[in-house]
Amino acid sequence: MVKNKLSFEILLLLAVFTIATCGLIYELVAGTLASYLLGDSVKQFSFIIGVYLFSMGIGSYFSKFIRRNLLNTFVEIELLVGLVGGLSSVILFVLFENVGYFQFILYLLVFVTGCLVGLEIPLLMNILKDRVKFRDLVSNVFTFDYIGALLASILFPLVLVPQLGIMRTSLFFGMINTAIALIVCIALKKELKRQPLLLFKAAFCMVVLIIVFIFSEKILSYSESKLYGENIIYTHSTPYQRIVLTHNKNDYRLYLNNNLQFSSADEYRYHEALVHPAMTSAKKAENILVMGGGDGLAVREILKYPEVKHITLVDLDEGMTRLFKENTVLTGFNKNALNNPKVSVINADAYVWARECKQQFDVVIIDFPDPGNYSLGKLYSLSFYNTLQHILSPDAVVVIQTTSPYFAPKSFWCINKTVQQALPKTDAYHIYVPSFGEWGYTIAAKNPATDFKSVKRKANEKLRFYEYDFTRLNTFSKDMVAADVEINRLDNQILVRYFDEEWGKIQ
Repeated sequence: MVKNKLSFEILLLLAVFTIATCGLIYELVAGTLASYLLGDSVKQFSFIIGVYLFSMGIGSYFSKFIRRNLLNTFVEIELLVGLVGGLSSVILFVLFENVGYFQFILYLLVFVTGCLVGLEIPLLMNILKDRVKFRDLVSNVFTFDYIGALLASILFPLVLVPQLGIMRTSLFFGMINTAIALIVCIALKKELKRQPLLLFKAAFCMVVLIIVFIFSEKILSYSESKLYGENIIYTHSTPYQRIVLTHNKNDYRLYLNNNLQFSSADEYRYHEALVHPAMTSAKKAENILVMGGGDGLAVREILKYPEVKHITLVDLDEGMTRLFKENTVLTGFNKNALNNPKVSVINADAYVWARECKQQFDVVIIDFPDPGNYSLGKLYSLSFYNTLQHILSPDAVVVIQTTSPYFAPKSFWCINKTVQQALPKTDAYHIYVPSFGEWGYTIAAKNPATDFKSVKRKANEKLRFYEYDFTRLNTFSKDMVAADVEINRLDNQILVRYFDEEWGKIQ
């Protein structure tokens, strides 16, 4: 009897652990998909966490009205959690381009999943209350709950998304939920009423999830083809982003988390404008640093200067830099730049790396993704620009991609104003890139005597866009100016709010 009692307790505590792990995974999947498909990652994650926690509270409240057949009800709820949570990513991917009320479905799925998870913990405590001392019961249940949540938060970015992808991750954990229900059905058959029916339901749910898991790649390919409207030739998920390469006639396009990174038809405009004003105006151009730019396209432009002795590329995502080292289509775009003996690739957080770096550089090219969340916003902060000071040579020139002065003028001038606080000589310029529209840059120098209009050297091959005339890019019309902006500091991250506000009106 003691052994059976102990087995009963352990089995249900294992269920608690699974509930916590799977519940958090479903929340992370929803948040990641929301930011991936809708943008506004900070806002979407915040709303999803709020809705999920609120719905768990609703579920916990209604659990008090369940008084009979508690174990049977628990098994059925476990199956529902597995089915709804497991299929949630599939539903969201498929419906994104096909319905006009996508956000309603997104938050409905989060709400339903949260309610079901919220029901389960009180149910388990009621099931165990006559078998375990209350003090031990509360301690054990919440210990397993919190450990499960910790495990999920570690596994999701480091293992699950890179290995399985978002869709298969939710399906996999749906199968885990269902497997726990199956184990309970088999191990506690004497405790259950209508056990054969429950067993059939569990088996049915498992078969559905397995079939969808098997065909998940085809479902994802279908949904992404609808999303991009182009021929997808490569997809890959890294711990940091979803990489999609498309091909349409003579145009290749790279998307990171659904955001266009470049179009092969016009990327030369963006990268020539990013690199050459700094390279031509710097007093020396021997030791160059590129931060971001894992596609190697900025490095390609830098290598056009024979004076360059060494280029250090710092990019967080090893999956990205490896792709642009090995994929034959992409190495064709960057002219195999990342495999050049002059180039060293370092996969690290640029913020941490810059703080620890002991070298100094003549030119620094900063090509980070737009500041759509706080982890990226810190790379545009006053703290980061102050950190750069010790790695700049006395006459160093820095250039930063600064988003669009037309679509996001407050964001653009916020970055410019922040750089002004760190470096004594600062200017701004912009160009037109057909794939993006008007796009802007901030250029700065450690030496206030630096003249950005001067041309101290030229590339060893003819450029397609830049004509070594900085003044042509240096004029802004009234609709690209925003005067009343704050400095972006680590403790306010005002830039992320500007960015969400301005781009949210367009997307």
